[in-house]
Amino acid sequence: MGATMDQMKMINQLRKTQKELKNEIVEVEAGDGAVVIQITGELKIKKVELDPEKIDLDDIHELERWIENALRDGYAKAQEIATDKMKPLMGSLGSFGM
Repeated sequence: MGATMDQMKMINQLRKTQKELKNEIVEVEAGDGAVVIQITGELKIKKVELDPEKIDLDDIHELERWIENALRDGYAKAQEIATDKMKPLMGSLGSFGM
């Protein structure tokens, strides 16, 4: 019965951490604010903003690079947050044969 209680505690902690990650927001920008992207700790894109005053529509390749850079940086930061929050829980999972 003890292992079952430990498993229930772990499951509850995982759920709590998932909710926390949902509320963690990483905001990154590229092109001096031309592109601003928000990504949650769950690695979901929450918001994308483009500042038309900072974007040269004659140079779409530059805009594409900014978007790629912002997404790459945002996902890296969000993954780092998720890893940091999940790391303490991952060690405990080993005791359950996972």
